[in-house]
Amino acid sequence: METLINYFETIPSLHRSLILVGGITFFWVLEGAVPLVRFSYKKWNHALPNFFFTLTTIIVNFALAFLLLKTADWTVSNEFGIINWLPEMPLWAYVLLGVLFLDFIGAYLAHLTEHKVKSLWMIHLVHHTDHNVDTTTANRHHPLESVIRFMFTLLGVFLVGTPIGIVMLYQSLSLVASQFGHANIKLPKKVDKLISYVFVSPDMHKVHHHYKLPFTDSNYGNIFSIWDRIFGTYMQYDRDAIVYGVDTFPDEVENSSIKGLLKQPFHRYRKPTGIEKVESV
Repeated sequence: METLINYFETIPSLHRSLILVGGITFFWVLEGAVPLVRFSYKKWNHALPNFFFTLTTIIVNFALAFLLLKTADWTVSNEFGIINWLPEMPLWAYVLLGVLFLDFIGAYLAHLTEHKVKSLWMIHLVHHTDHNVDTTTANRHHPLESVIRFMFTLLGVFLVGTPIGIVMLYQSLSLVASQFGHANIKLPKKVDKLISYVFVSPDMHKVHHHYKLPFTDSNYGNIFSIWDRIFGTYMQYDRDAIVYGVDTFPDEVENSSIKGLLKQPFHRYRKPTGIEKVESV
C-alpha cells in the first residue's frame, strides 16, 4: 500500500493520460463486444463533442491542480481534516477512508447539488443531454461544470485532510469508475446487481440517465454506491426501458453540437414535462 501511495504522490502526467486513454479504449472495445444498446449512430461522430469536453475538463483540472497540491500539503502539515482527527489506523484503512470521503464530497455531494440548484442543473445539462450514453459520455462536462466539480473536490481534500497521494489515487479511480458506469456494456443482471451493492455499476448509473424524473434525480454516486443507499437516492429501473437524454431538451441535433452544448447552460430553465410512474423491478 505504501508503494502505491508513493507512486501516486508523483504520478507522471503521461501515466495519468494513459489511465484516461486506456480506460476509454478498453470500454470502447468492450462496448463493441457486449453492447447493452445497439445504437444506430456513427460512434466517432458521437464521440467528437464528448472528446472536446474531455479536453476542456483536462485543461481546467491542469490549470487548477496546484490548488489541490497546496491544500493537501497544508492539511497534512497541520494535521487537519477528518482522517487526521481519527485514532491511528493501518495505512490501508487510512487510504480507504480518504478515498471514501473524497468520493462522498467530490462526487456524490457535488452531483446531488447540481441536480437540486437550478442554475447548476442548467450547467450539468450538457452531461445529461447525450442521447447515446457510452463510455465517452463520462467526461462530457461543460467547462463551467469542470470548475464546479473541481471546487467540490478541493473542499473534500480540505475537509477530509487527504495527502496528495490519496488525492491522485482517488481521481484515477473516479475516472475509471465513471467510464465503467457510463459504458454501453451488458453485464449479466445478477453480476451487475452484485457489484451495485458496493460500487456503482453500469445498470445502476444508466437509471440516472433516464430522460424523466424521478429517475434523473437518483443514483448520484460515482465510485461507491453506498451513499445513494444511505441517503435514500438509490433507484432501480428496467435497463431495457431506459430512454437517454432530458425531456426538456429533446433536440438531438443541438445536443450533438459543440456550439449548441456550450450555449446550453445559458438557456432559460425549463420545468420537467412530468414525473414517470415508479414501478418495482
